[in-house]
Amino acid sequence: MSHARRLAVLLVTTFAFMACFAVWMMFGVIGIPLRRELGLSATEFGLLTSTPVLTGAIFRLPLGIWTDRYGGRIVMILLLVLCAVPVWLCSYANAFWELLLLGLALGLVGASFAVGMPYVARFFPKERRGFAMGVFGAGTTGAAINMFIAPILIARYGWQGVPRFYAVALLATAALFWLLSAPDPGAGKSGASVRRQLAVLGDLRVWKYCQYYSIVFGGFTALSVWMPQYFVQEYGLGIAQAALLAACFSLPAGVLRAFGGWLADRFGAHHVTWWVLWAAWIALFLLSYPQTDFIIHTIRGPAQFHIGLASLPFTTLLFALGVAFACGMASTFKYVGDEFPSEMGAVTGIVGLAGGLGGFLLPILFGVILDWLGISSSCFMFLYGIVWVSLILNYLTEVRRLPVMGEAIDGPAPPIAAAGGSREPLARLTAGEG
Repeated sequence: MSHARRLAVLLVTTFAFMACFAVWMMFGVIGIPLRRELGLSATEFGLLTSTPVLTGAIFRLPLGIWTDRYGGRIVMILLLVLCAVPVWLCSYANAFWELLLLGLALGLVGASFAVGMPYVARFFPKERRGFAMGVFGAGTTGAAINMFIAPILIARYGWQGVPRFYAVALLATAALFWLLSAPDPGAGKSGASVRRQLAVLGDLRVWKYCQYYSIVFGGFTALSVWMPQYFVQEYGLGIAQAALLAACFSLPAGVLRAFGGWLADRFGAHHVTWWVLWAAWIALFLLSYPQTDFIIHTIRGPAQFHIGLASLPFTTLLFALGVAFACGMASTFKYVGDEFPSEMGAVTGIVGLAGGLGGFLLPILFGVILDWLGISSSCFMFLYGIVWVSLILNYLTEVRRLPVMGEAIDGPAPPIAAAGGSREPLARLTAGEG
């Protein structure tokens, strides 16, 4: 197959994933008027926005297996066409339980990741696979596109106009994908049974990559649906302004995923993941500090001070967090592509399932913690703690090379361990060495 043909497959599959992701994140914006209309609590809002993520997470594993068996082309087309039905019906829902049920149905579009990722990877050689998967992963910019399109549709047609527009967009995308895609070169070549494919669950590396991805992708998904209402509640912005600022997080997290794939190809998945976790940890530490007023009693009388992030520095830090998550998503699947080439569909489904479950649980937990503490930045406090745990796991298993998960460690430690945690990896990145 020619390079131009492979590139066309990559681009149309990325576009299909982008359309699916916009639909998957739809409730993050239309949930704002729905929350007012239905009088939802923070916990109920978190449940509404995360319900589609649950179905998309659960079905990533079976769809990844079916992609290995039947091919990514046919599975993607069927997914786009079938999901257009519940998306359209969503515009007629007028009760909270109806929205939850339809959210479960339309959430299948989120499983398109486990279809497209192995599909595009099989068209490229190993040394280009990280970049190809990074480009495909840039389809997560659908979250940012949703934040541009949905507020305009809400202003003109009400929130009901959003699902109707997206249903038509899914059908149009299915037609375009049918015209420009190609038969999957790996379809039917995996003769392994489902039980044999699931045997990779016994490999502890898979669980470690699940943990990484539940942070970078789960955190990205959760914050993509949570941030529009965060800006509305915390800074008193309108829906359009809040969605625009929230896009400063979701847009780089999608666009720069290809850059993260390039970094992972050049410098290795471990080095990129290590620095991603550190960058996310620092950003979340700063984002966690709540708006605070305090008074110091001085000899001249009380002195009042305020500590808190204004919207501009807050959005800047959110942008940096989005860049870190983008590189982390790409580096995680660089691990998968290099270490599980023959079981890529199954492992992609498993790791994607973990990431999707993270994206489902986190908004609900954000809402529960917010209702409990009443502190808006509590969502960042929670993520800060999770990233800290991930840093410890990465340090123990890949820097110190300790068999803390029961795995056998063979071969020399990577350069970062040899330097005792020195800045050697950063120096190598700066110097451009492979």
